[in-house]
Amino acid sequence: MGKEPQFVFAASLIADPSRASMLLALVSGKALTAGELAREAGVTLQTASSHLAKLQQGELVCLRKQGRHKYFTLAGDHVVHSLASLIGLARDDIQLRIRPGPNDVALRYARVCYNHLAGEVGTRLFDSLILRKLLNRSDGMVNLSASGAAFFRGLEIDLDSLSAKRSPLCRECLDWSERRPHLGGTLGRALLGRIEELGWVKRDNASRALHFSHSGARLFAELIAGH
Repeated sequence: MGKEPQFVFAASLIADPSRASMLLALVSGKALTAGELAREAGVTLQTASSHLAKLQQGELVCLRKQGRHKYFTLAGDHVVHSLASLIGLARDDIQLRIRPGPNDVALRYARVCYNHLAGEVGTRLFDSLILRKLLNRSDGMVNLSASGAAFFRGLEIDLDSLSAKRSPLCRECLDWSERRPHLGGTLGRALLGRIEELGWVKRDNASRALHFSHSGARLFAELIAGH
């Protein structure tokens, strides 16, 4: 008998109901902890850890560290597309059990994270910068493109001053509630400072929430859309 095809091993990993539940929870692009995935699959943390080790071995998921926390994500777009095809065949109506992050609507929408913009608006901005190739992303690293430099200079952000600092100019920061990246680094801090200077947004003194003015919300939406 010939060597077993690699896809047979991958299929056996996906076929387990508990592992399938974990993978489906990650299809949205969110990064989740082992505990959250255990609750999603309805198993103990120890059992979930064993399943996740097998999924890592099969290169279906990968581990990401953010400070003291460890999160799991799908290993790449190829895994996302494969799972999406299987979901389409099964025509599943997926209802996830977990909703990570704060319950406060304002905090989920926009907040301060290490003096840069986080929450729904922060991840939407990051997605836009990547889609428009203002930021280049590869192997977890983020770099400013030439068109991106022109974009931020157009906002009157001093890139030369930022580049002279010892801290990274731009980097991914895994968002607490969205569990997708938003823009960190000195550029992320400078951007938040700039939209505060422009009066688009104000900080809530009682929390880390950010509140956009009516005109600020419109102008920020135009910024994301590239208008």
